[in-house]
Amino acid sequence: MKTDDLIAQLAGDVPQVTRHALGRRVAAGLAVGGLGTLLAVAAGLGFRPDLWLAMHGAMFWIKWGYTGSLALCASLATMRLARPDAGMTGWLWLACLPVLGLVIISVEELSSVPSSQWLAMWLGASWKVCSTNVFLLSLPIFAGLLWSFRRLAPTRLRLAGATAGLTAGAWGATLYCLHCPESTAIFVLTWYSLGMALAAIGGAFLGPRLLRW
Repeated sequence: MKTDDLIAQLAGDVPQVTRHALGRRVAAGLAVGGLGTLLAVAAGLGFRPDLWLAMHGAMFWIKWGYTGSLALCASLATMRLARPDAGMTGWLWLACLPVLGLVIISVEELSSVPSSQWLAMWLGASWKVCSTNVFLLSLPIFAGLLWSFRRLAPTRLRLAGATAGLTAGAWGATLYCLHCPESTAIFVLTWYSLGMALAAIGGAFLGPRLLRW
């Protein structure tokens, strides 16, 4: 049998994949993992008692805007890297914009108060547990993404793992906002970002081990 005939015969048995199959697969993993994280927030941490009142304030939406935009950029980058031989994606560079925006807000926030208040604004009341909570809340979402990747074909395993970890960390941080009472930009920029970074580092470490196909 000629090589071309063999390839044609093998290709003829491959079922057609729908156009948006990859996106639906990743979205399903995110949804299942996100539900697990939401339940963990509700049962383990509890929603902040003044949540409705906090939603009328600007800082709540700044937090959600920061973590949510990072989550969206990282999710799109993850879908890009789930394909074979995926090139470097611009979504990861775009994720720098919300970070830069929060840096600007933090500088303006600090400049508006006496320097004696800076340490309290930076540490808040929960700096010791914030990053850990964000990291732990990312685990169900990361597990959902690992399930998604079982039917996908990434080739840049370490980068794909890091991006999946960042995605999980950012969505975990977004849901953590439902519990966290902190209301300063410098706190979010430091401790939320650290938790998301830990999730990305963990994903980079596990990627070559768990995303291999």
